[in-house]
Amino acid sequence: MMVSLIIAVFIPFKLFLFSYAVLGPLHYLTEINWLREKNFFMLSDRKFAVVFTLVAIMISLSPSINHFEINLYPSVQSFVDFIARYESAFLIGSFLFAIGLLFYTNAKTLIVLLISVSILSFLLTNYSPSRLIYVALFVPTLIHVYVFTLLFILYGSIKSKSRTGVGSVFVLGTVPFVIMYLPVEIVEIAQPSKETLNTFIQSSFATVSGSLAKSFGALEDGQFNLLSEMALRIQIFIAFAYTYHYLNWFSKTSIIGWSKSLSKQKMTWILIIYAFSLGIFYYDYKTGLIALFFLSFLHVLLEFPLNVLSIKGVFSEVLEKIKA
Repeated sequence: MMVSLIIAVFIPFKLFLFSYAVLGPLHYLTEINWLREKNFFMLSDRKFAVVFTLVAIMISLSPSINHFEINLYPSVQSFVDFIARYESAFLIGSFLFAIGLLFYTNAKTLIVLLISVSILSFLLTNYSPSRLIYVALFVPTLIHVYVFTLLFILYGSIKSKSRTGVGSVFVLGTVPFVIMYLPVEIVEIAQPSKETLNTFIQSSFATVSGSLAKSFGALEDGQFNLLSEMALRIQIFIAFAYTYHYLNWFSKTSIIGWSKSLSKQKMTWILIIYAFSLGIFYYDYKTGLIALFFLSFLHVLLEFPLNVLSIKGVFSEVLEKIKA
């Protein structure tokens, strides 16, 4: 955690780009395999995970088509535009459906639930689109790598009664405040090179940074300056959150035993896909982002039941402590 933070302070843009391209794909592949072995933490048949797969495919359509400049029939293009416009609804519906997967096993009940949460999500998106647009930005990015990671560690620490774990949660929770109050002189060291900045802009993550700055009222004359003091602090946090999220996963081989679910055949395929992804990123970073977009989004969605389980577990443990 401390190593991630220190490096993020000095080279936040480079660290993020490195972590996302080098650590990210291996994380997606190994975690998806582990989640599958754990039945995706569902009470029901894991075949319902196909819902998350379909959502990931649909959300991946628009970025891929735009990047490769594919011309579609008007009717098909309208469908793709519809999905892109209601991305937040798909995410909300997926998370609500993940809640149901922890409580229901009957197939008919789950199908009714899926239809219900889909209708509810689209109504919510139509009712308050300007607010829910942040869902599409922050849930698969910062909420996934920081908030859900914190809750997962907290749940595991409480369950195992680990004081060290609880202490790490406390430290992790204070990181944003540490970054916020870093001396300006230290923050200004984080200025990136022109080449690095251009690569970062191509990654489209400037949208996430800008939206976070807007939510804190840190825009300059209504504009987002990537090199402003606040923007650099935000980027330090983003670089830290992503790097620690990945490193935390790789450090949990003995604790949650995800490496035990890897057979030689699975490991071979994972390494082949991983090497292919590294090659694409080396060839062109933006093409790498598009090529790995589906895999990235899929692992976020498939983790929803585990995220819900962590939230449920933390609240249950807290309530038990209160009652005691």
